[in-house]
Amino acid sequence: MQVSIENVGTLERKLTVRIPAGDYESQVKTRLAEVGRNVRLKGFRPGKIPPKVIEQRFGSQVRGEAISELIRKSFAEAVGQQNLRPAMAPEINTTGEPADGHIEYTATFEVLPDVGAVDVSKLTVNKANAQVEEVDVDTMIETLRQQRRSWTPVERGAQNGDMVLFEYSAQTADARHPAEGADRSGTILGSNAMTPELEQQLVGHAAGEELAFEMTFPAGFRVAALAGKAAQVTVKISRIQESRLPELDAAFLTAFGIADGGMDKFRADVRANLERELKGVLSARLKSDVVQKLVDAYPDLELPQRMVDNEARALAEQAQAQARQQGQVAGDASPEAYRDIARRRVAAGVLVGEIARQNSIRLDNRRVAETLATIASTYEEPQQVVELYQRDPNLMSNLQNRVLEDQVADWIADHAQTNEQYLTFNEAMRPNG
Repeated sequence: MQVSIENVGTLERKLTVRIPAGDYESQVKTRLAEVGRNVRLKGFRPGKIPPKVIEQRFGSQVRGEAISELIRKSFAEAVGQQNLRPAMAPEINTTGEPADGHIEYTATFEVLPDVGAVDVSKLTVNKANAQVEEVDVDTMIETLRQQRRSWTPVERGAQNGDMVLFEYSAQTADARHPAEGADRSGTILGSNAMTPELEQQLVGHAAGEELAFEMTFPAGFRVAALAGKAAQVTVKISRIQESRLPELDAAFLTAFGIADGGMDKFRADVRANLERELKGVLSARLKSDVVQKLVDAYPDLELPQRMVDNEARALAEQAQAQARQQGQVAGDASPEAYRDIARRRVAAGVLVGEIARQNSIRLDNRRVAETLATIASTYEEPQQVVELYQRDPNLMSNLQNRVLEDQVADWIADHAQTNEQYLTFNEAMRPNG
């Protein structure tokens, strides 16, 4: 094998590789012979198919597979010889045909930047600490009761905590919503799910009453035609229902799979779930802060352009998909709008990978299994989730990358300067808290 290398740009390389044609022909011959032994064709006995027939039927496919395999193996050997670390799969250009006793191809690709020794000792990272207290268990149990409350119609005036079902229309300066009739809606008074101003107007009124009042809808109101606008609103209350919380009895515990152990077992399970969630949140907080500080420390890091382009494109497509799911129109969905975010993500990946390489941080398979078990535990059929990951190489690869990133974040926190933060459970679980 003959290899020559050309520096096309700061990080871009072009390898020209020449492989003896005999290696190629030998592999084609071996593969065709294997096909002849194993393939079944109508009219021929197994293993007795003439070589000419095999060549006619499978020659093109076999030659394509052979050249692909030769390129794959020779490229890996060539970059190893040249001490290159490709950032992504190369672009291959070849005729695939022997010439002058060789098969030649060119591989164009970008390499990972030479970061040099990454010193994290000067970084100052924030490490949050929190623990689950008995009051947090009490609060979660009350939340579970709220989620399973029942609703009973009442004849009295509405009060905070009641569910009020109603029909409404709104006339703004330029239009009526809806154009005809009325919209049906509902809200729990005090939840501010509709709008605080509208909910307050409903307090004290009973089913069957009709109200008319002026109000200004908030800018983020779910009906775009009313968002941020003043309107004359007409409301007819259809039904008022009060909530009833379930008792903490055997039936309630059974709904959560507690057949034995009573309330003590239930509280232990609730605590275990909260502790698992808290552990994940604290780990995510640490990794976010570590990555941010790490990327900020290398503002001029040269990055493979294709990696940044691909990441920006993926972010744009993700934004468009989310907008479609929510029935909205994405704003600026061009990859260019996400280039800064993409660059930071790629820089984080490069730096985290380099720290893992320089410090021989290897994937902890036990931690992978624990993380997968934690993910699976949030589903009704945990074993099915585990099997799904085990069958899907992409899912498992993403999980392994995530765990390795967590390991590197922990390593950085152990070797950097650390600001310990002590938070309550609620503070820790609160976004940006």
